[in-house]
Amino acid sequence: MKTLLLVPFLALQLGQLTLAQSRTESTSPLVKTANGVLKGTQEPSGVNVFRGIPFAAPPVGGLRWKEPQPVKNWPGQREATQFGPNGMQTNVFGDMGFRSKAMSEDCLYLNVWAPSGTKKGLPVLVYFYGGGFVAGDGSEARYDGESMATKGIVAVTVNYRLGVFGFLAHPELTQESPHHASGNYGLLDQAAALSWVQQNISAFGGDPKRVTIAGESAGSVSVSAQMASPLAKELIAGAIGESGSLLGTLPAAPLAKGEETGVEFAKTVGATSLSALRAMPAEALLQSAAKFGPFRFSPTIDGYFFPKSPYAIYAAGEQAHVPLLAGWNSEEMNYRGVMGNEPLTKANFTRAIEKLYPHQAEAVLKLYNPASDDEVEAVATQLASDRFIGFSTWKWLDVQAKTGGKPVYRYLFSRPRPAMSQAMGNATPGLAGGVVKDSAGKAAPKRPAAKGAVHSAEIEYAMGNLASNKVYDWTPDDYTVSKVMQAYFANFIKTGNPNGPDLPAWPAATNGSKIQYMKLDVTTGVETETHRERYLFMDKTPGN
Repeated sequence: MKTLLLVPFLALQLGQLTLAQSRTESTSPLVKTANGVLKGTQEPSGVNVFRGIPFAAPPVGGLRWKEPQPVKNWPGQREATQFGPNGMQTNVFGDMGFRSKAMSEDCLYLNVWAPSGTKKGLPVLVYFYGGGFVAGDGSEARYDGESMATKGIVAVTVNYRLGVFGFLAHPELTQESPHHASGNYGLLDQAAALSWVQQNISAFGGDPKRVTIAGESAGSVSVSAQMASPLAKELIAGAIGESGSLLGTLPAAPLAKGEETGVEFAKTVGATSLSALRAMPAEALLQSAAKFGPFRFSPTIDGYFFPKSPYAIYAAGEQAHVPLLAGWNSEEMNYRGVMGNEPLTKANFTRAIEKLYPHQAEAVLKLYNPASDDEVEAVATQLASDRFIGFSTWKWLDVQAKTGGKPVYRYLFSRPRPAMSQAMGNATPGLAGGVVKDSAGKAAPKRPAAKGAVHSAEIEYAMGNLASNKVYDWTPDDYTVSKVMQAYFANFIKTGNPNGPDLPAWPAATNGSKIQYMKLDVTTGVETETHRERYLFMDKTPGN
């Protein structure tokens, strides 16, 4: 009798298991790419996610410091449910939150978020992370593409090589290269990812002719670089830059200068040949580069990725002729970038300017002129922000408006972050968007409260990812700002124009005397440029 009762019970259990398996299978989307079939996941929002997709061969062994090579095909279905490893990097900023589970030289992976269903011809967003070309990862939650995908956009984040692995130039590398070039491997990785998108994005519902590239900080610099390179400029239909361009921030050095730095680095590690450098374990190479100076490996004017100076490319109108939406934040750098720890008085500000600009202090003080001690903090913050990243973004917008042949839209993001969540305990905000504690778990030195939008603060707003950042107590006003900013970005990705229903009208910037921009804050609206003479001065002042 017990046996007879057990049979239907087992049948019921087996049926439930089969039903559960079928449900699991139905929420595991499959996509066929040029290299094989990918198996992803489906989020409750209905967005399909494919993580850790290889877009180039692992740049290890003999492929270290070589152009990205094609991916080998794989048989059957490849699981695309975990983020690929993040690139080799040290904890430079101390506050980046990766969702990848490992760090490796084998880092050339991308991630795709796409609306489910059989939609075709959707606009595409390819986002490059920031981190000074020495840090960052496409798995960071603030770059997550799910929210954009709910707006009808196929979103992609891309990993690229960093630091010494991505930007070492060396005479032997130049000699072995078929293009007689070296030093731009991270940028070449990005271009390879854009080529992958051209070949494969239609399988995810995207239109390869409607690809907008975007990024923040070094990612924004990357956007300006890809626009300037003949390897990538024909692969994009639009560009978004958040704080920075290579026309001043992380600029490309002459190849000979890059090679000198590479030779100097090789000497510090006792490597007398390229083969010796390639034989070094990745971790040892990373730590040696950290001691040498991680920011010393810059992009190069290599004659291949950059046929000539990016300044010359933009001036001649040889960059991508695509719509550009770009801007910067109201407090990119704190006033201490000018004043140090000196009291905020006009006299101290004057002395600081005389030290920074020993031969042009008088001219600078006419352009950055606090009327009283009470205005010193604001004016010093403006100067520090312009020197850090504001000017280079302005320069990019200005020259693109003159030579790019397409509309340019400029913004200033000025929404300060709210207070940190009490759950963060004694942590302090970090430069790159997270929190910083010392090695003992104690709070890092407190920074003064931001009175404007600090560097990187706009990312979660623009990408619709405030809820993923648990560091801050976001308010209804913050979500309002995010809704507006993301709508502008989504409209631009779809049409090359940020304007749309229920949004303040955003005029394109002009080359006339009244250049307008959109100030993004709780009250969003158009303002007219009032400090153009500052940037014209910086444009004529090497090193600002």
